[in-house]
Amino acid sequence: MNFDFFYDLGSPYSYLASTQLEGIEARTGVAARLFPITLGGLRKTTGHQLPPAAQLKYMAEDTARWAKQYGVPMQMPKAFPASTIKALRTLLAADRLGKQREAMRALFHTYWGEGNDLSDPAVLTRVLGAAGLDGAVLVKATDEEEIKDQLRRNTSLALDRGVFGVPTFFVGERSFWGNDRMQFVEAELRKR
Repeated sequence: MNFDFFYDLGSPYSYLASTQLEGIEARTGVAARLFPITLGGLRKTTGHQLPPAAQLKYMAEDTARWAKQYGVPMQMPKAFPASTIKALRTLLAADRLGKQREAMRALFHTYWGEGNDLSDPAVLTRVLGAAGLDGAVLVKATDEEEIKDQLRRNTSLALDRGVFGVPTFFVGERSFWGNDRMQFVEAELRKR
């Protein structure tokens, strides 16, 4: 059995949730399947727009509280929001090598932990390289139609399953939306 984690690197709540995956996996013995998607594509289809300034201010304060609770670094990136398309595609290229998790951790950390610009290919190359991956090869792979199509398929799968925001988790067909629902994800995994 697995549970599914739909996320976008541009989502601070996806970052926070990602830092808790290993703990849930260790406590339940159930592995997460990772599905990077484009939140922009999701919003376009569902009609959700970027939040207004007041909501962004609240989000910055709220995510700081969660980061403190989790004991993880958190800051608003210099470039926010940034296009995460190329970065998301590097995750899928890394997945072909069985290294999506390592790439995800590195890219989340550089964006939300250090504030670096994920839309910059040089940043992607450097950060993925520092994580022990061939960053140049992964960035080059982002131009492959197969990789582009996989990101579209992941986003379509999310829409088909009723995802309207990230992070969203599925245990079977039961969905849980938000970083603040992880205790319910874990409880559902324990029940099964």
